[in-house]
Amino acid sequence: MARYTGPKTKIARKFGQAIFGDDKAFEKRNYPPGQHGNNRRRGKKSEYSIQLMEKQKAKYTYGILEKQFRNMFKRATSAKGITGEVLLQFCESRLDNVVFRMGISPSRSGARQLVSHRHITVNGEKVNIPSYQLKAGDVVGVREKSKSLEAIQSSLSNSSNVYEWITWNNGSMEGTYVAVPARIQIPEQINEQLIVELYSK
Repeated sequence: MARYTGPKTKIARKFGQAIFGDDKAFEKRNYPPGQHGNNRRRGKKSEYSIQLMEKQKAKYTYGILEKQFRNMFKRATSAKGITGEVLLQFCESRLDNVVFRMGISPSRSGARQLVSHRHITVNGEKVNIPSYQLKAGDVVGVREKSKSLEAIQSSLSNSSNVYEWITWNNGSMEGTYVAVPARIQIPEQINEQLIVELYSK
């Protein structure tokens, strides 16, 4: 399956959450898409269906394909800590996600594009791999030639998010991935335990 590039509101309605950020269209119709989307008598979902939906929500939220996600889960099972929490920490430690969290891009898909097009540096070196896993202390910055890009300037001027595990300096257009975030510091509404149960079957 290729990365989803269709209407984001449709996916948000599927999960009943604005998983891609503020969405006025979702606010107007926050029920599932389709002919029977607003039918309150929809059938009860099976346990497997609920677990699968949670996994899909996480994959869409972070823009990760199935093979990548499964490999991350395997790494999480062999790492120290609670598997579900470690899985989300791996998602949050991806370079494209941190670029998004720092406000360099208003969306993860936009952040992924900035990384792929070599606009982002890690510890002073250009990195064009969106899935690059950052380590505590890594410095993420905007490449010198890219600092005047209107898309980046606009995103930074509109960004108001603050995260305890990230620092950002608007002057130098650099930020530090200070530490791996604890579960309570990750704002995504994902029930990671359901994902663990699904993959553990």
